[in-house]
Amino acid sequence: MTGAALFEVRGVRVGYPRRPDVVRDVDLRLPSGGFTAVLGPNGCGKSTLLLTLARLLRPASGSVRLHGRELADYAARDLARTLAFLPQQPLAPDGILVRDLVMRGRQPHRRFLAPASAADHRAVDAALAATATESIADRPLTDLSGGQRQRVWIAMTLAQDTQAVLLDEPTSFLDIAHQVDVLEACAGLVARGRSVVAVLHDLGLAARYADHLVVMRAGRVVAAGAPARVVIAELVEDVFGLPCRVVADPETGTPLVVPRRPHSASGKPFAERADDDSPDQPDQPDRTDDRTTHALV
Repeated sequence: MTGAALFEVRGVRVGYPRRPDVVRDVDLRLPSGGFTAVLGPNGCGKSTLLLTLARLLRPASGSVRLHGRELADYAARDLARTLAFLPQQPLAPDGILVRDLVMRGRQPHRRFLAPASAADHRAVDAALAATATESIADRPLTDLSGGQRQRVWIAMTLAQDTQAVLLDEPTSFLDIAHQVDVLEACAGLVARGRSVVAVLHDLGLAARYADHLVVMRAGRVVAAGAPARVVIAELVEDVFGLPCRVVADPETGTPLVVPRRPHSASGKPFAERADDDSPDQPDQPDRTDDRTTHALV
């Protein structure tokens, strides 16, 4: 994609106390106004990169710019009005109702202890409608299915009314129908003018919904661009250790990965997967001291 950049990453190295180089030597440009999916095998640094973009990890070297401005230069409240971040496992108070949770997305727009305004209520109503969660607005979050909960969390980020949304594995632990529901909600965010960056695992769904893909391996970006250019059989085998064919999705025409059988015709096993044995986040991150988090719960 061409046009304005959402993020510009230059020479970034970032990690954790016991593993300082989870992400290293990353140069990356993420386009504004679209859906970017970050892909790669387990432990390759996808979530670490996303935490860096959310300013929840500080790079040891290099720079990150958001809309042309150094990420470190944003005041916490300004950043929370510009960028929403939804972690893998967000936490909410016990018994909280859906509408009340979505209202928490309005915190960056309200003074401390100020009551919700008419504009806040309109934003919440619009977010519930956009994510098809109006009918469950008065139910406790704990009563909902996994897919419903994810749509509610996305509604909260929509109510936050930011230009960009970062989502860390929003489809994990969901069945295929709920994965599609969540990605449709993400597509709805893009249709409303937001930029979305999400860590995903399913190559086919990523190619179907995202217009820009970033593929990582062992802490480095190995490919970035449009799905048709990135999702090719050679790259999938090299990065994921998965021999495959890539065909056109019969529904959308986007790339679809079809794995080959686990043994070759000779009966010899294929090479082992190219996964990194280390977890992506082995230690507590060295977070910045922001007073306002982006997943405002």
